[in-house]
Amino acid sequence: MIDPQLLRENPDAVRRSQEARGVSPSTVDEAIAADAARRAALTAFENVRAEQNVFGKTVAAAAKDAKAALVAQAQDLAAQVKTAQVAATEAEAEFDRVVGAIQNVIIDGVPAGGEDDFVTIREVGTPASFDFEARDHLAIGEILGAIDMERGAKVSGARFYFLRGVGARLELALIQMGLDRALAAGFEPLITPTLVRPDIMAGTGFLGAHSDEIYYLERDDLYLTGTSEVALAGFHKDEIIDVSNGPLRYAGISTCYRREAGSGGKDTRGIIRVHQFQKLEMFAYIDPKDAEAEHVALLAMQEGMLQALGLAYRVIDIAAGDLGSSAARKFDVEAWVPTQGAYRELTSTSNCTTYQSRRLDIRYRTPEGKTAPVATLNGTLATTRWIVALLETHQQADGSVLVPEALQPYLGLAVLEPK
Repeated sequence: MIDPQLLRENPDAVRRSQEARGVSPSTVDEAIAADAARRAALTAFENVRAEQNVFGKTVAAAAKDAKAALVAQAQDLAAQVKTAQVAATEAEAEFDRVVGAIQNVIIDGVPAGGEDDFVTIREVGTPASFDFEARDHLAIGEILGAIDMERGAKVSGARFYFLRGVGARLELALIQMGLDRALAAGFEPLITPTLVRPDIMAGTGFLGAHSDEIYYLERDDLYLTGTSEVALAGFHKDEIIDVSNGPLRYAGISTCYRREAGSGGKDTRGIIRVHQFQKLEMFAYIDPKDAEAEHVALLAMQEGMLQALGLAYRVIDIAAGDLGSSAARKFDVEAWVPTQGAYRELTSTSNCTTYQSRRLDIRYRTPEGKTAPVATLNGTLATTRWIVALLETHQQADGSVLVPEALQPYLGLAVLEPK
């Protein structure tokens, strides 16, 4: 949830954020009213409980023959305390419900609008061009014996696939290359659970408008994760962590699952938009004052990976209405896909400020010794979709694919040859 203090002291900032996201700002007024009701109910409970405590001392000090007359008053006060406690609990729950519907407050400079209103920050590299008819990634993958969609569909249905031979090796090489870079930057590797409890999924902000994209196992009351960000965010739930010596950085490796329910038949060819894939996800817990600098650092790591792989790309600043509920700012890095003549998202990095940590109760100690919510950030460093841009960018006329020099030590090959 958002910072209650910000809600009270600067509600206009929250309203502007909601409007930039294309959401009604009326939820802000509802939250302010719910906060006032919550605080009033809590004060009433504390007052009547204090009165009960004082009266209890009076009863204890009273003469034995006088105590009987005070019992009725004591019982009445006890009933008042119980009623006030119920009211305070209900008011707290109502506040949580209302404020929980408010999406994270965007960072100044985030463009307003929806999916098409992003701002291009930079374009890097020269998009690949060929003096032959370029093949798309699936055609190349089939020539190499690397991608098998037909058998994937036979086994699991549409949008499933097998990576085989050099395809499987290529994915593992990408993950290992990304992991080595993460290790050099101080990230601790974790292989994460891919099934999580509802409170963890909700705490990360994934059970909002796009909850239909998530696989849910009703019998077990567990969700399949679409990114290891979910498990990584829950890793320190209900903890006070130490970030006094710098951020806690984790690199989560996991299989990811997405329904792609809202894709409407888009990108059904090949492995661009599938139900299952592998991913290496960076995640950082950090002092909120350092979060924006960490965001820049995560983006630099992603760009360094794409540059090392010889991919042309652009970085875009995602508009507020396309951020998702938890991100205050998100940068997408989109690689050029030659046969589509377009940039396509390979990776993104989000600054979630304290939104997730408030929901998951993850705190750090300030220099004054008090506890406060940490900031959380995430960013993808390698995923199955990267294979698409690699195969298409580095393809040769005979169907072979040149392996970027930086990837060769991990793959053990300089060229992927037709099978």
